[in-house]
Amino acid sequence: MVTKTEETQLNRLENQVDNGGGGAWDYLSLVRKLKVRRSEKVLKHGLSILNDPKQRSSLGADEWTLYEQVAVAAMDCQCLEVAKDCTKVLRKRFPDSKRVGRLEAMLFEAKGSWELAEKAYASLLEDNPLDQAIHKRRVAMAKAQGNISVAIDWLNKYLETFMADHDAWRELAEIYVSLQMYKQAAFCYEELILSQPTVPLYHLAYADVLYTLGGLENLQTAKKYYASTIDLTGGKNTRALFGICLCTSAITQLTKGKSKEEKEGSQLQSLAAKVLEKDYKQRAPDKLPQLTTALKSLTLSS
Repeated sequence: MVTKTEETQLNRLENQVDNGGGGAWDYLSLVRKLKVRRSEKVLKHGLSILNDPKQRSSLGADEWTLYEQVAVAAMDCQCLEVAKDCTKVLRKRFPDSKRVGRLEAMLFEAKGSWELAEKAYASLLEDNPLDQAIHKRRVAMAKAQGNISVAIDWLNKYLETFMADHDAWRELAEIYVSLQMYKQAAFCYEELILSQPTVPLYHLAYADVLYTLGGLENLQTAKKYYASTIDLTGGKNTRALFGICLCTSAITQLTKGKSKEEKEGSQLQSLAAKVLEKDYKQRAPDKLPQLTTALKSLTLSS
């Protein structure tokens, strides 16, 4: 994840290069380091270096890294002739490279030649079954074709081997949520919380899924994870504060207020509501009447 400091540095460099202040290579290097997607800028500034023999030769071995970076950016921007030219240069320089082979398969993808791309990826995986990048390309290709069930299958198979890949678990969870397969999504978020228990985003997403599933047990657990999100964010997560209020209201309706635990929970709802009101007064005072009405309706319904 890119920090605010890194994003500020990247934007500063981008503005500098765009305004003719130099530093194109530093900008492109930072884009690679942070793994951000700024394809149009990479294509523009990368080509300006590659098309200048003096600048290109000054890069040394990094010249080939830039060719690869520009090729991927060109595919992203559908400048397929540029991508093809860059890939050809790399193939000539590295005739037996599997990495260039992956670029060629990606070019098939960009052209919509799905069968050729799949054949190329399958061949590369025969040589190296543990190539994570290629496994992920197959998932992306299935999603691009609208074959969501195939994407799910590929992700599950991938996670059997690479169980510690948090991004893959999160992507699988988001696909399940989009298909309203909430129990499966909940399992994915449980895996993420087990491996990264201090990431508030996972606690919040898990709570959302449990709240959507409904039922007393799920609602009670959802409230706990909304509370842990608030704890992990220092009380500054608006969505989690709303989640506390919604869960408490729903639980009270189901238990008719008979549970001692839920009577205590109403105090938590009251605290969450006060924090929300304070936050809205500071950041969105014009929305405060709507918030007050919404909170009052939750109190009345419970």
